[in-house]
Amino acid sequence: MNLRTLGKTGVHVSPLCLGAMMFGAWGNPDHEECVRIVHAAIDSGINFIDTADVYSGGESEEIVGKALAGGRRDSVVLATKFHAPMGADRNMSGNSRRWIVREVENSLRRLHTDWIDLYQVHRPDPTCDIDDTLGALSDLVHQGKVRAIGCSTFPSELIVESQWVAERRGRERFECEQPPYSIFARGVESGVLPTCERYAMGVIVWSPLNGGWLTGRYRKGSPIPADGRPSRVPARFDLSRSEVQAKLDAVEALSTLCSKAGMTLTHLAIAFVLTHPAVTAAIIGPRTMEHLLGALGGADSVISDEVLDQIDGIVPPGSTLDATDAGWTPPSLADAWRRRRPEVTRGHRQ
Repeated sequence: MNLRTLGKTGVHVSPLCLGAMMFGAWGNPDHEECVRIVHAAIDSGINFIDTADVYSGGESEEIVGKALAGGRRDSVVLATKFHAPMGADRNMSGNSRRWIVREVENSLRRLHTDWIDLYQVHRPDPTCDIDDTLGALSDLVHQGKVRAIGCSTFPSELIVESQWVAERRGRERFECEQPPYSIFARGVESGVLPTCERYAMGVIVWSPLNGGWLTGRYRKGSPIPADGRPSRVPARFDLSRSEVQAKLDAVEALSTLCSKAGMTLTHLAIAFVLTHPAVTAAIIGPRTMEHLLGALGGADSVISDEVLDQIDGIVPPGSTLDATDAGWTPPSLADAWRRRRPEVTRGHRQ
C-alpha cells in the first residue's frame, strides 16, 4: 500500500487502518483468530492499528497486545482511545486529568507496550475544560508515554477551540480527528473535513461501511439478518423507520452503479472516503478473516469523477441519511432543558 503522512506528524501510515472494535466479546471472542487477523493485516501492508479501552471492556487492547508481541510492535503505528466508562465509578470515564493519567497506564498494560503512538479523546466531554484535557495529554507526550494526540467525533467548532487553546496555552495540539464518514454519513464534509484541512490535521474515518450497510448484506425485499450488528443495535435496522428505507433504496442504486463500475460495494465505499483530499486513512473493523480479505482491495480501487458524480446524485454531499450515524449528539440537542427557558421565566415575559 502507498503510505500517507498523518497530518504534520511525519509519521507514515497505510490508507487502511485496522480497527479492533470487533476483537473480543463485542464481536469475535476467539483470541487466536483475532491475532491471525492482525498478522494477516500487517502482512498485507497495513501498519496502522486503532483500538480503544472501552472495546469489550479492555479485551480488544489485550488481544492487540498479544498480536504485536514478538517483534511486531516497532513496525506498527498503534492508536487507542479513552473517554467511555470503564467502571461503575463516575470518575472512571470522561476527559479529566484525573482519569487520563490513570487510564493511560491501564491501556499501556493491556497493550503490553511502553508507548502509544496516537492517544485519542474518544468523544467530547462538555463537563471538562479542553485545556485540562490538553494539559494532561501534553504531559503524557513529554513523558514519552504518548507520541501524538488526537480527537474523535468532535464537531468543527470544538476542533477549532482545541487548536486555539493549544496555541495560546502552549499545549500539544490534536494532530488528527477520527470522524464517522461514509457514503451514507456525509455530514462531516460541510465543516469537520474542511476544518481539519485548514489545520493540517490527519483524518482517520470510522465506519466507512456504515456498520455493514455498504457491504450489500442488507437488501431491499430481503429480511434483515438477525445476527451480528442488527442484534446489538436493532433500532438502526428497524424497517419501520424512514431512514432505514432510505438506506435500502440507496443500496439498490449503489449496487447498480457498482455493476457498471466493475467493483464490489465494499470496495466502492472504502475508495469513496479515501478519495476525499482531507482523509488520511479509513478504519476497517473486521470480525472475521473473510471480512478483512473482502475489504483489502478498497485501498487500491480508483473511482472516476463520473462515478463520484453519480454517488452525489444518490446521497447528496454533506447529507446523512440517518442522524444516529453522526456518532455524538451535542447536549444542546440531546437535553430538552437546554433549549427552553425555565417555565417561571416564560410565564413572565413582557
